[in-house]
Formats: sequence, C-alpha cells, structure tokens
Amino acid sequence: MPAFDFKKEYKSLYKPKNEPEIIDVPEMRFLMVEGSGDPNSSKSYEEAVQILYGLSYAIKMTKKNDTQPEGYFDFVVPPLEGLWWFDEDHFSGEVKSRKDEFIWIMMIRQPDFVTPEVVERAKDILSKKKPELNLSRTRLVDHKEGLCSQIMHIGPYDDEPDTIARMEKHIRAEGYMTLMDGLRQHHEIYLSDPRKTAPEKLRTIIRHPIVKK
Repeated sequence: MPAFDFKKEYKSLYKPKNEPEIIDVPEMRFLMVEGSGDPNSSKSYEEAVQILYGLSYAIKMTKKNDTQPEGYFDFVVPPLEGLWWFDEDHFSGEVKSRKDEFIWIMMIRQPDFVTPEVVERAKDILSKKKPELNLSRTRLVDHKEGLCSQIMHIGPYDDEPDTIARMEKHIRAEGYMTLMDGLRQHHEIYLSDPRKTAPEKLRTIIRHPIVKK
C-alpha cells in the first residue's frame, strides 16, 4: 500500500485555486512549536522547524520497529505550516520592516493515531539523535480552524500583501469579515522548499479566518 498522502486525499485543503475561495476547515491534529522573531535569522525558528520535522519523521518511521502505535498507517509527512501575528495589529501582510516583531506558531499535521504517548516516544528517539533540541517546546493540539478564506499565493513571501488584498476584497464581497483570535490567525501552508525553489515559483497557501458580518 502506498503511504497515505494528506495533500492528495484532501485536495480542497491543499490544492486551492489562484483566486480566493471560502472553505470550512475541519478539526485536525498538529504538532506545534511557538516562538517569536524574524524567521530568517531566529535560532528559535530554526530549532522549531527541526523539532517538527524530526518528531514527524520519528513517528512515521515507527513502522520499522516494535513501537508502532495502535492504528498506525504509513503516511507522507505533511507540509510545514505557520500561524503569524503581531501583538496588537491586524495582519495585512506588510511585514518587511517588522519581521523581528513576529509571534508565530509553526506546525505539522499529524495522523489521528498520534497521541501524547506517541509523541513522547518520538521525543525519546529524537533526543538521542539531537540532544541539543529543546523538545519541551512541543505540544500536540487538535485545532478546528473553521470558516476561512483561502488562496494559493505564487511568488516571494514579501509579495503576499497584494494576494491578501485580493482575498480581503473577496471576503467583503461575500458578506464576511476577517476576524483573527486565538489560534485563528494569518495562516500559511508551505508547498515549496525555499532552499530549492526560485522565489517567483514558491507556492504558499494563505488562509484567513472569517465570520459573517
């Protein structure tokens, strides 16, 4: 059996159009690591990404040992995602001079068989390989994002304001308004590896939480 691929099975969540659309995002399970600062220079951000991928692959590879959890199935590790906000301001995408003010949560979706016990076993595995990582930063969260507007952004991250402006225009035209609160924040899903992809070809899903006016 091929490994289960969330991107292929849930196309409405991972293959949106290049034009804004309204979507009701169901509850999903995530490993999350919170931090702050400029992702381009922050050691905290770099560590967060290492933790998330390290734990996700440790969970995936339990298929090769005797710690396979109940209900396990092989899966393709889903893409990295991020929630981004500032302390007070509504997120408009204009961040070029403010990246050091970011508060963020980086996260990777997990299959439903992943429990706190499964995560603890994965931490034991990862801590032996990378003892320098602070794995206590990690939490397992069931997050229901609910009603959102989403769009596929193609291009550099710094060009997102124009895409967000189009999305916000569509939100208003459909009788909704953006409302960010708690874990419902400016949301990005990274479908391209910026280390291997030209900036103009980067593919990033953008979601904003919305409510009826």
